[in-house]
Amino acid sequence: MTHILLVEDDPAIAMSLKVTCKREGWQITWLDNASSVLPMLHSKAASDLSAIILDVGLPDGDGLSLCQQIRHTPDIDALKDIPIVFLTARSDEVDRILGLEMGGDDYCAKPFSPRELVARLKAIWRREQLLSQQSPAPTTSVDSENPSNNMSGQALTFECQSGIWHYQPLNYSLMWQEQKLELSNTERKILLTLLQAPNQVFSREQLLNAVSDYPDHRLARTIDSHIKSIRKQLATVDASIDVIHTHRGLGYALCPA
Repeated sequence: MTHILLVEDDPAIAMSLKVTCKREGWQITWLDNASSVLPMLHSKAASDLSAIILDVGLPDGDGLSLCQQIRHTPDIDALKDIPIVFLTARSDEVDRILGLEMGGDDYCAKPFSPRELVARLKAIWRREQLLSQQSPAPTTSVDSENPSNNMSGQALTFECQSGIWHYQPLNYSLMWQEQKLELSNTERKILLTLLQAPNQVFSREQLLNAVSDYPDHRLARTIDSHIKSIRKQLATVDASIDVIHTHRGLGYALCPA
């Protein structure tokens, strides 16, 4: 059963979301404060979580900082890639950018329709499933003309000028030069998108479309921050290789195959 952690201090919003999610057959765990989140994630009850819905403005903490803690707490490493969708009453674009840069996968601005939130969660899961079925220039046997025919969960290996890469969809593990990369969901999706076509230059808008089914193109500049974070992680493996090239005024591309 799909299990959602909902962190929201407004009972009316929480009840509305609980009703909508239960109609989908999803199990809901509701917390109304920030301080209870990490203890819950350390418990056995979190072992089957499918996503976290996180309010940005909580009475005892900042949802943005809480997201960052979830992404970088070693003791809950198994949940560091769990999809996180923010709920925010803030209209400032900077707050939404910060949310995505800190590891969020999407956001809903209040007021919102619970059905929209459900659709966004399903879109995130659908995209994760597609990524698990596709391979950019794989050395394994994959039907590139019809990725839906590929075996779900198949480990993928592919090569380009920067070296050999391995992707394991079952645990969303992406490795380069035999080293596991510590990437957020969005960063991993961006890198996999670039790997699908090493010779292609992707614009910010194209990369944003690739990582979100509901792209807000006003936030396309967040791609720059994600690229910076990816480069930093790649440099911890091998700082001598320029894996991602910036094409000024155009976008980004992986080193040629």
